[in-house]
Amino acid sequence: MKQIPILITPEQGKALIAKAIASLPEVEEALEQGTIVVIAGTTNRYVARELLKKIGVEDELPLFYRGATVPRGAKLPASGNVYDVVIQKGQRVEGKTIFDMAPEMGAGDIIFKGANAVNLSAGEAGVLVGNPKLGTTLPLTEAVYGRRVKSIIPVGVEKRVELPINTLCALSTEAESGGPRLAPLPGEVFTELEAISVLYEIEAEIFAAGGILGAEGAVYFLCSGDEEEILRLEADLKAL
Repeated sequence: MKQIPILITPEQGKALIAKAIASLPEVEEALEQGTIVVIAGTTNRYVARELLKKIGVEDELPLFYRGATVPRGAKLPASGNVYDVVIQKGQRVEGKTIFDMAPEMGAGDIIFKGANAVNLSAGEAGVLVGNPKLGTTLPLTEAVYGRRVKSIIPVGVEKRVELPINTLCALSTEAESGGPRLAPLPGEVFTELEAISVLYEIEAEIFAAGGILGAEGAVYFLCSGDEEEILRLEADLKAL
């Protein structure tokens, strides 16, 4: 048994989460027999790329987002017409969004949507919304509660918060509040912790965090397991 802290940057974390999600049995089944929608987002870009690879499609998805947080003064390139990644029975469906697909989805299908806040202890996540009609959060919620569609929320632990998500959502919608609101997301939270558990025979805990020169937001995970498994994780992180 070996125990060692392993540093994972936010970008490595996104790629690791995507790698693990693509290996889940329910995801593989939905790829072959059902419908999967990956809602555009910077974390979901990694998820979409991994799932497309599984059906033999290579696409870097360079502008796969609707909104993103950037430093003050920075500007994102215009994303133009944003389409989500839709896969039906092993085939990519071009030019569709969650708004087109949600009414047709049902049990056994899966929607992926990223988040901006995650409460790890409760397994809850929330997303920033600026659209008064809730944007892509509304069709997701309707699909989950109205048609039993499965929702998976890929989110890095750098977005962790301490208060319950519903409490933060209530604070953000008070009359005197400004800026974006926070909306709760239905679904299964999937972070680097879940990714490590799925891909390796390793137990991981958040150990420390922070860094510079590209390691901003990075997290040390205290990993315990067989040395071979830890070496495999380290090798995969270098490849990512």
